[in-house]
Amino acid sequence: MDKNTAEFYERLKVELDNSNTWPAEYLFKFIVPTSEDNVLKVEAAFDCMGAVIKTSKSSTGKFTSVSIDVVMKNAQEIVDKYLEVSTIKGIVSL
Repeated sequence: MDKNTAEFYERLKVELDNSNTWPAEYLFKFIVPTSEDNVLKVEAAFDCMGAVIKTSKSSTGKFTSVSIDVVMKNAQEIVDKYLEVSTIKGIVSL
């Protein structure tokens, strides 16, 4: 992980800790190139966590937005999830 990425996640962690009491509900939002494989990879990252997952294709069908509402234990768990899904080709975290 490069220095800018590490600094971004450290700032995110501090902001999450300042604005939440843990455990807390958190809404992840991602956009992935539309393919069954990409959507399944995102969903698999949140398997067995009691997450509510909603997907919606773009008007052209090239991209799919994935919203995941889930209770997270702490800020580090959120950062870890972002890092885990960052390996999916073409994913954008919102």
